[in-house]
Amino acid sequence: MQLTIIRLTHPTPEDLADLRKIWPHTDIASLTATLSEQSQLYAARFNDRLLAALQLDVSGTLGRIQQLAVRDVTRRRGVGKYLLQEVIARNSALTMWHVANDDSGEPGTIAAFMQSCGFRAEVDGWVKRVRIAE
Repeated sequence: MQLTIIRLTHPTPEDLADLRKIWPHTDIASLTATLSEQSQLYAARFNDRLLAALQLDVSGTLGRIQQLAVRDVTRRRGVGKYLLQEVIARNSALTMWHVANDDSGEPGTIAAFMQSCGFRAEVDGWVKRVRIAE
């Protein structure tokens, strides 16, 4: 089975259980209650389980990513990078991307990951500009 990136609009009970493992300190019920075109949730699924997820807030041509996280047992296998790349590709109308610093991980590891995804550091997070394909 292959890794699939999905937008969660109506998470199943199994999805909610997996999201609690990805984000153990997040109120998942509140997060999923606010899902809309402006507040989106994406996840990486493998063998019917969610391995990684991120929250995307859309405002005009700006995409703000929050809570990008990969389950501990799945890290360092390209899941987070694939999730981030697919979300950017699927939202081609967005030309500016921002990932907030949330101080949840090792700064050096986060910096290496974000730079490998084409982001550059700014005071309050990581930024990437994307050109619209013509």
